[in-house]
Amino acid sequence: MKIIDIKNKSEYLKEYFTLCNLEWGEPVNENDMEEYLVMKQEKVLNGDKFISILGLVENNCLLGFIALFKYEDGQDRKLTPWYASMYVKKEYRGNGYSKILNNAILNEAKELGYDKLFLKTDLENYYEKFGAKYLHDLNNGEKLYYIDCRIGTNNKKESE
Repeated sequence: MKIIDIKNKSEYLKEYFTLCNLEWGEPVNENDMEEYLVMKQEKVLNGDKFISILGLVENNCLLGFIALFKYEDGQDRKLTPWYASMYVKKEYRGNGYSKILNNAILNEAKELGYDKLFLKTDLENYYEKFGAKYLHDLNNGEKLYYIDCRIGTNNKKESE
């Protein structure tokens, strides 16, 4: 099992965007899905808002992922970067993989020179176990947190 940067790996990026869309996005009609995936991949390659997309991979299977965004749509652009889209596939949950992903993104942020990450969520008492500190409620009912990225372990990602 290893953490890899999947930002430039189309085979994993398609799965990343498909799962993100299913979990958090507006439904995309099956006929439009390929066009949607191409558009999303172009945004990543053009440096839009994606800083990093890390994947937890075993035997060429993507188990989960996490990302760092430059900004979060609808939020103050002074808040940067954003801890985003942590996801572990259902069949792999309960194995501590979210902790591995969390530590990987904190290390990535540290390597990039960031001291703090922001995140928004409607989950109760989840991100606190990763060191998230509550800031305030947002207008959409979610809560805004920050995480000190100097906390964490040294999970190293592989450059494949």
